[in-house]
Amino acid sequence: MNTLTIDSLELKGKKVLVRCDFNVPLDENLKIRDDKRIVDALPTIKKIIYDGGKLILMSHFGRPKGKVVPEMSLKPVADRLSELLGKKVILAPDCIGDEVKDLVSKMNDGDVVLLENLRFHEEEEAGNEEFAAKLAELGEIYISDAFGVCHRAHASVSIIAKYFDKVASGYLLKNEIEYIGGAMKNPQRPLAAILAGNKISGKIDVIMKLIDISDKIFIGGGIANTMLLAKGIEVGKSLVEADKVDIAREILKKAEIKGTKILLPLDMLCGKEFKNETELKYFDTDKQEKDWIAMGIGEKTVLNYKEELADCKTLIWNGPMSVFEFENFAKETFEIAEIIADYTQNNGLISIIGGGDTAAAVKIAGLDDKYSHVSTGGGAAMEYMEGKKLPGIACLSTKGFDPNRRFLIAGNWKMNKTPRESIKFAKDLEKVMINDDNVEIMVAPVFNSIYPVYSELKKTHIDIGSQDVFWENSGAYTGEVSVKMLKLSGVKYCIIGHSERRQYFGETDETVNKKIKAVLKEGLVPVICVGEMLEQREKGIEKQIVKDQIEGAFAGIELNDYLNVVIAYEPVWAIGTGKTATPEQAQEMHAFIRSILKDIYGNEFSQATRILYGGSLNVQNAKDLLSRPDIDGGLIGGASLKKDDFSKIVEIAKEI
Repeated sequence: MNTLTIDSLELKGKKVLVRCDFNVPLDENLKIRDDKRIVDALPTIKKIIYDGGKLILMSHFGRPKGKVVPEMSLKPVADRLSELLGKKVILAPDCIGDEVKDLVSKMNDGDVVLLENLRFHEEEEAGNEEFAAKLAELGEIYISDAFGVCHRAHASVSIIAKYFDKVASGYLLKNEIEYIGGAMKNPQRPLAAILAGNKISGKIDVIMKLIDISDKIFIGGGIANTMLLAKGIEVGKSLVEADKVDIAREILKKAEIKGTKILLPLDMLCGKEFKNETELKYFDTDKQEKDWIAMGIGEKTVLNYKEELADCKTLIWNGPMSVFEFENFAKETFEIAEIIADYTQNNGLISIIGGGDTAAAVKIAGLDDKYSHVSTGGGAAMEYMEGKKLPGIACLSTKGFDPNRRFLIAGNWKMNKTPRESIKFAKDLEKVMINDDNVEIMVAPVFNSIYPVYSELKKTHIDIGSQDVFWENSGAYTGEVSVKMLKLSGVKYCIIGHSERRQYFGETDETVNKKIKAVLKEGLVPVICVGEMLEQREKGIEKQIVKDQIEGAFAGIELNDYLNVVIAYEPVWAIGTGKTATPEQAQEMHAFIRSILKDIYGNEFSQATRILYGGSLNVQNAKDLLSRPDIDGGLIGGASLKKDDFSKIVEIAKEI
């Protein structure tokens, strides 16, 4: 995921709106019991203050369910931040409204304002567009530093980013992306994962993902009980999901096929009852008696895991290995924590603690500063490891140059599907589309279906496009739709200059250019269509035609760090005719287009710009076309209207 970081921005004199996670625990006297989440945000906070920014912090706290609950005010956070920073942090009376805007307008460089609890407004968790827009009015730059909520499509987490030209990650989020993302995509090997927890059902996706990429997986907790039962081993009265035994067998079978080593406990520490004060006994896993409850791994397992971890270079740990909340059963979890800390400090192990209960366990053990990275997100960390696109990270994709050129598979529905049909189709797509960081997916419905489809898909990794746009923001332009209107409807991409619009509606290079400028101004991404007709190709002037279209499209548009565009090559003679360019013809034209972009803006921009093929790409020809070095995806018509065909093309792109 290519995102700008806070270091890339000029902050002096700017109003910098930062989403943090200050959801800290309080005692009965409303005093903070653990300020780790506040301390973890300090590097980003101090950077903005020292650089002379006007810092506006925002966070949720607790679950007030859209009502003002005094006990859930962020005042204790403001007080603690003031102590840590050695300067006054002003708590705003609310997070939106004229009083808040007036307070922010009077800020000096280096001042800090903390907005009141976002969740005092129900619109926050609902992902309300208008609420996000009101928050955005307070800042000029948006920084996300709240990894723990990045899996939520809340107004302040993901929706808000569309209202800013400059968005970036803070240091906390940057570390999460680098450590967890790095471990999942390009780990130092052997890569090991420790997975525990009460239920296998909550971790099926992450287990399957880790089997694909890991060398060893260590299992504990209730997950181990279910897997042992799947192997026909007695687990007594232990927590187990009997209805997930078949899934456990599938997991074990997949690991065997993949060659991933699954390590199950050799012995268990058991109790007569599920409580701290109960009779304890160790059993080998194949000798556990029926009246006992497994409460954690045993000493033999600790020694076995210690030996197996010795040669590992990267480790992801999610889930305590015992009921560590009970003092009498905590020892083995703490022993595993000590082993990992020792290997991190002395063996060069890259250790990543996956948030939630695991982070709490290592903190209680007093070892949280001994690991490479302790994640601030429980659910977010899990979903990130599963390969899901987190809304709070996806919205930070830079508007600048990404040399990785991730595939974009774009479905242009043209004048098909009523709103009702569009919503149903969106739901069908949601079920079959599984995200991959190397492939982006976009669908472009008819105008009256854009917002309904966006509402259905906004919590998924599928982006929304429009089939056209007008360059003016408002006025007497009957039948037209402005960029701002599309932006407020959830649109990210705007298709401009499609061959059918040129053919039927007289679209010219001049109007294409106006639309591109308007789209770029609002921070959306234009998908600029170019291509020749059959008679032009037969005359041998196809390259000159495309060159003229590109130069006309980019006339007067200067190169800058936020020039983010997509080109779609559409051989007009191959649209709706059943004909298609050969892979060789398509590659030749895509390479030519890249050379034109190089002549206009230079090699960096040329190599970073995605060029899609838009001439009847389908399941049959997708692999041959997408395998070409200069083809970065497809603008797909007919095949995008069929769920199975569209999802198959996405899968083909993932495999390349």
